[in-house]
Amino acid sequence: MGELFKQLKAHLEQEQGLATATIVQGPDHIGSRLLIYPDGTTVGQLGNAELETALIPDAIAALWNTRASVHTYTVSQQSAEQSIHYEVFIEGFPPPPELIIVGAGHIAISLTTFAKALHYRVTVIDARATFATRERFPHADELIVAWPDEILSQRPLYPSTAIVVLTHDPKFDEPTLKIALSRHMGYIGAIGSRQTAEERAERLREQGTPAHQLQRIHGPIGLNIGATSPEEIALAIMAEIVAVRHQKQ
Repeated sequence: MGELFKQLKAHLEQEQGLATATIVQGPDHIGSRLLIYPDGTTVGQLGNAELETALIPDAIAALWNTRASVHTYTVSQQSAEQSIHYEVFIEGFPPPPELIIVGAGHIAISLTTFAKALHYRVTVIDARATFATRERFPHADELIVAWPDEILSQRPLYPSTAIVVLTHDPKFDEPTLKIALSRHMGYIGAIGSRQTAEERAERLREQGTPAHQLQRIHGPIGLNIGATSPEEIALAIMAEIVAVRHQKQ
């Protein structure tokens, strides 16, 4: 088993995202393969540095949209003043979708259950140790007692990551949202009435958050299904996350 294939197999087994790029047509190096990781780093060689650089944006896009297709690239020939063409098959292997829940209240309990049933990796973060307990969240993959913004600033947040802010407390939710809005996340939602959402947006705007970023926040959170109980609200939130993931919202 080749070293490149071993690394590909290991990443897939560990459910870590990556993309592969394989030359399928060109003047040379047919069959050469490159592994591309979410941060743009690569493993392997295609025999042409310009080609490798050119395909990285397409490979990262494929990683998150799961599309597999052939791309054509035109690069300079090193030994002559002319261009050459390559066709490269690019395939993305995204990690499982992740849901980060900030605030360990009653809605978060049901939301964790729904998300796990849909094969999301679930992380619950709350600075209040009495709420963030294993007794309340036996199915969460990760349970963190800490200030949410401090944790989020230290971990990768990807387009496959959804974050739901359920704290009802500006000192928790606003720093968290500022971190989330600075990253390329798939879904950002925050609980609260329409008035609460407007007031929160105004405070964030005063703190320097651009208006176009604020439009990424889903709030009031969840699809409008008339939800009233914590369980129904959790269902509405999860439905909206799935709709956004599949570009139906």
